[in-house]
Amino acid sequence: MNASPDLNSPSVTLAEAAASRRSIRAFLCRPVPRALLEKMLSMASSAPSGSNTQPWRVYVLHDECLAQLAAALAGAFMANEPRRPDYEHYASPLPEPYLARRRACGNGLYSTLGIAKGDQEGVRAYRARNYAFFGAPAALVCTIDRALCAGSWVDYGMFLQTAMLAARSLGLHTCAEGSIAEYPDLVRAQLGLEHREIVLCGMAIGYADPDAEVNHYQPRRCELSEFVTFLDASVHAGAMPSS
Repeated sequence: MNASPDLNSPSVTLAEAAASRRSIRAFLCRPVPRALLEKMLSMASSAPSGSNTQPWRVYVLHDECLAQLAAALAGAFMANEPRRPDYEHYASPLPEPYLARRRACGNGLYSTLGIAKGDQEGVRAYRARNYAFFGAPAALVCTIDRALCAGSWVDYGMFLQTAMLAARSLGLHTCAEGSIAEYPDLVRAQLGLEHREIVLCGMAIGYADPDAEVNHYQPRRCELSEFVTFLDASVHAGAMPSS
């Protein structure tokens, strides 16, 4: 175990917040004050959006409301109920290099958890924890109006990242949850939402358990050379049509 008593220390700078943000999958049984959640979301609301449309709609869950939704989602998953998401998160088939990255992330996570390759029941049991928000004391359900287009989804991503960095600045940790979007009708029924609200994702929020080994797993991030191209003046000049 790599116990880290400072895992929940607030990040003072943006660099610290970005470096310490990770997907936390084990939380302490410590309530998150409403004032902190309000501050986190207030900070997130400063995220940019096209023409200031602010397409985000957020539902904050805790206590019995969170427990009921988590139980319903995990129950649906374990009962093999059909998944009918409002949108597809991954391309099918997923091309390279994205497929290799996804597999490496999953293999690394299950190896950290001690779940052997091929242990389908072990994987399935652990995946059920996704739908239970990993036992976090607070969670968000994020929706977007069905009438909006791809640009608004880009805006929403900036809001979500701002929220996660804000959480770090307040000593909180998060885990973005795409899995709950697999059962949107169930989520809408549980929370009394209209059909026009697409269930985009969830977010587990709380204080990280510093003694949980899974909280110290971090998948490899690409080097800049793998995804960044610097274009100098000569490249631009060469691309310009001759007069």
